[in-house]
Amino acid sequence: MEKLDQIPLETILMSTLSTFTSHQLSDLTLYFSSLHHRHHCRIFSLLSSPMLFSLTLHHLHSLSLHNKSLLIAKHLLSKLAIFTHFMHNDTILPPPSTTSMKHRDLDAVLLLLLLCELRQHDPEALDIPPSRWRVVICQYIAKDALKFSSISCSNREVIMKFIELLAKCKNFVNAMIHAGNGIGGKDRKEVATSIAVVVALPSEEASNDNDGRKECVVCKEEMKEGRDVCKLPCHHTFHWICILPWLKKRNTCPCCRFQLPSDDVFAEIQRLWEVVAKMSDSEKFLGISNCN
Repeated sequence: MEKLDQIPLETILMSTLSTFTSHQLSDLTLYFSSLHHRHHCRIFSLLSSPMLFSLTLHHLHSLSLHNKSLLIAKHLLSKLAIFTHFMHNDTILPPPSTTSMKHRDLDAVLLLLLLCELRQHDPEALDIPPSRWRVVICQYIAKDALKFSSISCSNREVIMKFIELLAKCKNFVNAMIHAGNGIGGKDRKEVATSIAVVVALPSEEASNDNDGRKECVVCKEEMKEGRDVCKLPCHHTFHWICILPWLKKRNTCPCCRFQLPSDDVFAEIQRLWEVVAKMSDSEKFLGISNCN
């Protein structure tokens, strides 16, 4: 992951997009164009209502730095989940628990990202009482109305906006991780597999290998033919009584270290980001294509 961090996020995303078929790109463009429109409707609703803006800003101010980072991380995770969905050409969208947020939280994260953008554009723009921020943001948007509009956007412009959003959120999360604050980092402990994923794991009857014996690597005992065993997405099988305690503590296969989804937001971002990077030519950029 340290070497991966040396590559610009936009480079990884563009390289991954280059592997998409025209059908995949079209589907991603249509989905994000709709999402982009909904997000901007939320922003304009905020700015057109002093009451709603005030309540959202108050909610934002009440959050700790950690919780602000968590909001942006959840926003990033929802977009990465959608991106990998189209990358794998899945027919079913990821569950709403991964891709959706409550309106209150969505408003807060959209406002936070807009405030960060405004601060980057003009470091002194927000050095005024918060009661006047709504007017300042409206003036900022009015100066470049087309930037905040999804009208007449070409497919390329839509994709570039999507990449910009992913990169902006990922850079924010990375900054919080590198700054400490108890978020992510190299010393993260192992995380449990998502409960929903564990519940959905399939069961199959054990069958012997060609040598006549198949062993559960957790307990090192034979999986007797005909016995129900658990099958992970990587196709390795284990005794249910062995694998369930394992998955309660870890989200990896005991055999090949294949990563399963977890309920930890930052661990999921890292898992999905590695999936995206593997699909791109990122490893070639670093000359580490044979490391795994």
